[in-house]
Amino acid sequence: MIITIASGKGGTGKTTVATNLAASLTDSVQLIDCDVEEPNAHIFLKPEIDERKKAFTMIPNVDLSLCTYCGKCDDICQFSAISQFGEALLTFPEMCHSCEGCMMVCPENAISKGRRELGEVISGNANGIRLTYGSLRVGEAMSPPLIEKVKESIDDSIINILDAPPGTSCPVIAALRGSDFVVLVTEPTPFGLNDLKLTVEAVRLLNLPFGIIINRCDAGNQETDAYAKQEHIPVLMKIPDKREIAVNYSKGELMVHAFPEMKKEFKALYSDINKRIH
Repeated sequence: MIITIASGKGGTGKTTVATNLAASLTDSVQLIDCDVEEPNAHIFLKPEIDERKKAFTMIPNVDLSLCTYCGKCDDICQFSAISQFGEALLTFPEMCHSCEGCMMVCPENAISKGRRELGEVISGNANGIRLTYGSLRVGEAMSPPLIEKVKESIDDSIINILDAPPGTSCPVIAALRGSDFVVLVTEPTPFGLNDLKLTVEAVRLLNLPFGIIINRCDAGNQETDAYAKQEHIPVLMKIPDKREIAVNYSKGELMVHAFPEMKKEFKALYSDINKRIH
């Protein structure tokens, strides 16, 4: 089972939900942090790291002694990662999307697989939870390839909770793809509602079942509830706006540890999701 926690913008409580849900289901569960540009689930779970491995993606390596400058690789590349200028052929590895199209169309087999480092995939254990997260290399522009590497740790025999990047761009789509259920975390403010609507559109385009959690539910207005009712979107859970929760968050402590009664709420959340999936 793959449950992905997403949000239309940062700061809504996405990682809070992901980590506390995982901590409430410590039997056969793993958390996969796909927010590779700014992973922070490990701050709350505090795992004992037992594996670090570098991740790479394919880039074209051109043997100019074989190249006839036919221009077919330039024609097929939609991202200008390989470009011909007269009798010169230049590659721009940072722009490559690793589709291997240039290799496929080269009539001289002059293009082979090179590689570019994306970052690291890091794994560890934290009180019965297996945590895997990616750390994007400084200067690397594209995070979806690393997200795909991180998602290779998905184990279909257990519960997989994915913490997606915020927003609705390509990294989010890479994280959402293949999910059994998506939880959208929002807050009851005009900005929160605006970004929620964008995320709902994205999830619907992917044809994925989903529901929403309203964090700090008593700190804003009722427009989010009204929108959910109008769009027939289930509100799976509401988290109150409590100073004590914020204080514990600032210390890197889990909500379910500081407030044991919340553990029942997150277990009920999982039961609801499980019923909706099946």
